[in-house]
Amino acid sequence: MGNIKFGTDGWRAVTGKDFNEENVRTVTKAIGKYVFDNFGLDKKFIVGYDPRNMAFEFASMTAEQLAGYGFNVLLSDKVIPTPVLAYNAKHLNACAVMFTASHNPPEYLGIKFIPDYAGPATSDITDELMKNLDMPFEIQGHGAVAKYDFSSDYFVHIEKLIDFKKIKELNKNIIFDGLYAASIGYFDRLLDRYGIKYDSLHMFHDVNFGGGMPEPKPKYLKELIEKVKQTPNSVGFANDGDSDRFGVINENGEYVSPNEIIAILLMHLKMHKNYSGSIVKTVGASLLLNKVAEKLGVEVVETAVGFKHVGEAMRKFNPIIGGEESGGLSIQGHIPEKDGILANLLILEAMAYENKSLVDLQKELYNFAGCKFYNDRIDKRLDNVDEIKPLLETYKNKPSVGNFKVIKSDTKDGVKLYFDDNSSWMLIRPSGTEPLLRIYFESDSTEKLEKLKEQAK
Repeated sequence: MGNIKFGTDGWRAVTGKDFNEENVRTVTKAIGKYVFDNFGLDKKFIVGYDPRNMAFEFASMTAEQLAGYGFNVLLSDKVIPTPVLAYNAKHLNACAVMFTASHNPPEYLGIKFIPDYAGPATSDITDELMKNLDMPFEIQGHGAVAKYDFSSDYFVHIEKLIDFKKIKELNKNIIFDGLYAASIGYFDRLLDRYGIKYDSLHMFHDVNFGGGMPEPKPKYLKELIEKVKQTPNSVGFANDGDSDRFGVINENGEYVSPNEIIAILLMHLKMHKNYSGSIVKTVGASLLLNKVAEKLGVEVVETAVGFKHVGEAMRKFNPIIGGEESGGLSIQGHIPEKDGILANLLILEAMAYENKSLVDLQKELYNFAGCKFYNDRIDKRLDNVDEIKPLLETYKNKPSVGNFKVIKSDTKDGVKLYFDDNSSWMLIRPSGTEPLLRIYFESDSTEKLEKLKEQAK
């Protein structure tokens, strides 16, 4: 058995190296044993795959292996986004196995295990999976594999959450960058079903993602940004490799940060669609969300970084919205898993309800919050992981960082320091996979942000 380690969202490795047949069979065995031990053979499996190299082949192999243990398995009949498979886990009361490496480079592949509650596997579950890697598991019965179209039920569900007729009234040129990824055939088909016109780029699956990265950030959205700039009155949308993350470009050709998107949608759901409840956010997400929540009378629930923590809190608190700074969100009435397709549709809906541009919604957001926030992150590489704990202890006991006086600290994920200006903070947390400290900064001015970064060195 090679190097297998479940991170914040499944196991990922380079295809043909650690991600090979032997290791995939070992992980499949661990998943099969977990489900059998906790639910028995009555629990069915659903298996999906994104467009990556060998994803279909490994998914088919895993489906057959699980059937060999005695489980009944539904295998997706086509490339499928993670949120679509996750929704069906809940809808069909099944456990899901998704073959994807999300936004990682093209040479990677991975396995996500999604329990029947339709959110990321919790740490307790992944701990059990890791133990099962070395445990035997024998054939328990005779199962079968059948091909299945998971899109139909997902579409019906999304149509209950989104007012497509309202979006159709929106006078806006929609541009969708497929990024050669899994959302092709899903986001566009939902628009097609309601006769909503859009233009598009990169609308075919490519294992190499066009020579770029399947990550909806400005660096990889240059063609979309250029097309938005050249097309009057247009907005751009994209998703990552498995469509659980979103990327949004406003009418000026500017990338809209996930923090801004989550804040706009919180306002939209609360003020226009009468949603009630809290907001769930990570410790790395912006104070902007706290400001907006306060103005709306909405409680804030803060979690460690990673959507598995957000998803767990969503299951517990049933909030209006749950989101993270890296481009993942879900809402009340959906599933506790991030859904980039839903996020993009919700932004169109918010614009349609207000009959305003996204640029104007951003302006209204900052007027409502009363200020704007700026953030950054630096990664500090260490010689080895043993250095991490002492460094975190050092930060935990700091009374100040330069001229910034510490008034409060939080240790739910690394160390987060809040400063006495009530608008600046820094978060120091270890990487889950390498000897690296990730240091996040935020302030309400670029000058203060740069000063804080400089004094933190």
